[in-house]
Amino acid sequence: MSETKKTVLVGVYDTMADWEVGHATAHLRSGRFHREPGGYEIVTVGLTAEPITGPIVSMGGLRVTPDRTLDRLSPQEGAMLILPGADLWDAGDDLAPFARKAREFLDAGVPVAAICGAVAGLAREGLLDERDHTSAVVHYLMAQEGYAGAGHYLDEDAVTGGDLITAGPTEPVAFAREVFRRLGVYTPEVLDAWYRLFARSDASAYDVLMSA
Repeated sequence: MSETKKTVLVGVYDTMADWEVGHATAHLRSGRFHREPGGYEIVTVGLTAEPITGPIVSMGGLRVTPDRTLDRLSPQEGAMLILPGADLWDAGDDLAPFARKAREFLDAGVPVAAICGAVAGLAREGLLDERDHTSAVVHYLMAQEGYAGAGHYLDEDAVTGGDLITAGPTEPVAFAREVFRRLGVYTPEVLDAWYRLFARSDASAYDVLMSA
C-alpha cells in the first residue's frame, strides 16, 4: 500500500465534536490488529486559505492546529476524508466548503465519512439524494434546504452507501466500524470482535483481538 493510501484526512473546525471521530482516528493510527503492518497517518485539514497561525478549538476545548488547508487539498492525497459534527454545521454556511470538497472526493472515487451535523452539510450539498444514508432522525435532514434523499434514508446506527459513510451523533463506535470496513483495515472476524468489545463491552471479543 502506498504512503498516500495510508493517509486519512480529517476536517477540523471550531466547535467540532471531537469525540465523534475519536474511535476512528485512534484505532486507524495505532495499527493494532490491522491486516497490514503499520497504522494510518492522520492529517488534519482546516478551512482557512490563509497561513495557519493558530489552533481551532473543539467542542470539548481541545486545541488543534490544522496540518493542511482545504483550498490546497486534492482527493489523491488520502484514502478517506472524515468530517465530524460541529455546532457550525447548523449555524450557517461557514463549513459549506467542506461539503463541496466532499463532493470532489466522491466524484474522484475517494470515500467520505460524515457524522452528526456534517451529514446535514452533505444533505444541503445534495450528496445524499442518490445514496443510502442515515442521521440522528430523518426529520433533521428533511429540514435542510436542498435535501431530496428521504427515500434513501435508513434507520440504522451507521450506513455505508457506496463511497459515503454516515452516522448520527450517538454512534461514534458504529461510525468507526464502517470506516474500518470501507478501508479494509481489519479482517471480518477482527472487525466484528472490535465492535462487540467497544460497543457492547463483550468480554469474549477480547480473546479474538488478542489472538489476531
